[in-house]
Amino acid sequence: MEVIQLKYPHQLESTEGPYSLAIGFFDGVHKGHQTVIRAAIDTAKEKGYKSAVMTFDPHPSIVLGGRNEKVFYITPLQQKIDTFKTFDIDTVFVVNFTSDFARLSPEQFVQHFIRDLHVEHVTAGFDFTFGSLGKGTMETMKALADDDFGVTVIEKCVVDSEKISSTRIRAALQEGNMEEARALLGRAFEVPGIVVHGDKRGRTLGFPTANVQAMEGCFIPATGVYAVKILVQNEWLNGVCNVGYKPTFKDPNNKQLSIEVNIFDFDKNIYGEEVVVGWYHRIRSEKKFNGIEELIAQIEKDKQEALHYLQTQVK
Repeated sequence: MEVIQLKYPHQLESTEGPYSLAIGFFDGVHKGHQTVIRAAIDTAKEKGYKSAVMTFDPHPSIVLGGRNEKVFYITPLQQKIDTFKTFDIDTVFVVNFTSDFARLSPEQFVQHFIRDLHVEHVTAGFDFTFGSLGKGTMETMKALADDDFGVTVIEKCVVDSEKISSTRIRAALQEGNMEEARALLGRAFEVPGIVVHGDKRGRTLGFPTANVQAMEGCFIPATGVYAVKILVQNEWLNGVCNVGYKPTFKDPNNKQLSIEVNIFDFDKNIYGEEVVVGWYHRIRSEKKFNGIEELIAQIEKDKQEALHYLQTQVK
């Protein structure tokens, strides 16, 4: 899979088509997005085109809304690209979303990012918009195609009679509802990161943990204790994770969020390793304990509940 960075008005590379293109922001690459991508791939195979996906970076709200605070993604760009790799896609176009790009008219967008890239077929969701102020809709796309390229519009995808959306997934993550997030994503919600040194208190309690520093820009679920799987050295291992502020030991005013995973039946030194945490089930809220013995008893209970869930509920 080739990844091509595009920027307007410069650095528009000459590309070799023809392409069947799936287009969208695709944060989460959820089931709705997957339907768009698979439809584009099917068209590519049917017509003998190359398959391609076009996404944008950074989030349009940073440029259009003038947001100063960080934007947290369900899938930061590299994770999104890694997810695209699981499909049979030839090319990924990453368009740098800038002020100049945001001012393009729908007609200019189609010229520079469809025609000039040798796109022969465009597939997008029914609510995809493009061009200045989002004036271009998929009906606009059909009109501007003028029979020069094909257009497929994917209608609303639903789970439990409600539209699948990145907003809905974010709400599920904020509630710690990992089952709903998994149903919408079509896979467990995952946070990539690196194992760093922590305070090593878990080891003294008899429950050594991997302290995971999440990739910059990742959306972190609600605080609490979770049944998780963790990808370490290409192997998925079961574990229990605490995400929060460790109130039993820390000053409540110290708002340093930590992600700590107790990996079952594992005793390797993995500092510096890149890992991925897959979140499956929220066991309980984070709370402050009255003493070490009470905490140890609860951790053991959490561990057993996590193990039971992962063994019985996760294929």
